[in-house]
Amino acid sequence: MGALFNALVTASLKNRVFVLVVAAVLVGYGGWTMTRLPVDVFPDLNRPTVTLMTEAEGMAPEEVEQLVTYPLETAMNGMPGVTRVRSVSGVGLSIIYVEFDFGTELLTNRQQVAERLASVREQMPAGVVPQMGPITSIMGEIMLVAMSGDAPPMLIRELADFTVRPRLLSIPGVAQVIPIGGEVRTYQVTPDIAQMTRLDVSLDDVERAIKQFGANSGGGFVDQNRAEYVIRNIGRTTRVEDLRSLVVATKAGQSIILSQVATVGFAPRFKRGDAGANGKTAVILSIQKQPGADTVKLSRTIEAALGNLSRTLPEGVRADTVLFRQANFIEASIGNVEDALRDAVIVVAASIATAMLWPKSKLAVPVPTVVETMAPSVASDHLMRLPPTSMPRKVRGAGLTRPGPRSLTTTPCGHP
Repeated sequence: MGALFNALVTASLKNRVFVLVVAAVLVGYGGWTMTRLPVDVFPDLNRPTVTLMTEAEGMAPEEVEQLVTYPLETAMNGMPGVTRVRSVSGVGLSIIYVEFDFGTELLTNRQQVAERLASVREQMPAGVVPQMGPITSIMGEIMLVAMSGDAPPMLIRELADFTVRPRLLSIPGVAQVIPIGGEVRTYQVTPDIAQMTRLDVSLDDVERAIKQFGANSGGGFVDQNRAEYVIRNIGRTTRVEDLRSLVVATKAGQSIILSQVATVGFAPRFKRGDAGANGKTAVILSIQKQPGADTVKLSRTIEAALGNLSRTLPEGVRADTVLFRQANFIEASIGNVEDALRDAVIVVAASIATAMLWPKSKLAVPVPTVVETMAPSVASDHLMRLPPTSMPRKVRGAGLTRPGPRSLTTTPCGHP
């Protein structure tokens, strides 16, 4: 091991330029990689998970569990790589979490779940369609943005659904944008039972006519003058006046329209919750990121997009009020680390500079000449115990001695 180390050091000293160039390249590459390293609050320690969400309006939790959740769970069990299947059944809602083993490819897992869903859709109740959730993680919610203003809540919700949400979903790295609160615009038809009875119109007639409202249909084509003309029935509309003029029945050769037997207008959809910001009614946008996306960089891109959108919204409506920003925690943590490193570098540099620039002290150690006074009897008795190499060169009667090469220092014994 020592020979290998010596050979490595010798080779490095002989090729100093090459070693310096390689070190500079590695340092440059490390710095370039560090600037592009994604930073997150916590590492993604979750198993690859596919979420299934199914809305079943009007069903109790027991019915949702029996008719929706149980068939889906049975279909998901047994797939390759599945480790656990969890579910939650609520009022009109079923959520199923299909967890796969570590190391499996998430896109492959979603393909397997899609194939199983295709085979189980026939077992679902009428109008119930299971949907796969977006590719996200438990720490995927990176921002909460509030939309508020002087406009009606119904208009703000429409701007959130059809203007802001599609723009944010077009940003690379955004997995899902969920609007919360506001008022969802719906058509409200309130039948007039007395008028329906007088005109001999049933609820089935009204319901059948409403289901066919606002849809286009094709009528084939016709040949005229060596050309084919496509026949289309344009019926798609969003105007409430068109709904009021909808024909629901024909009696005695006369058409009965919807406004004659019902009150028609716009109304907000029934809400089970609401949202607000700064004490006012608002629409909250929950923005979730895709796994592996850089939270700090993505947050800045979203804020820039929201700033541009705010200038195109109606006067008095803003969509740039950030209520929660996960990147703030990351930036604060990075700032604390930078402050600690800066302080440590200053302290170490100051310590090294102090040690190197401090004046060196010179310590002079003179060779002492030991002169002792002893009584003759004590001195002779003590000298008899000394080794030959430490015998004094000359001993006088008064006890004055000059030590030899290895002198032994003794103290007076207190004799007179």
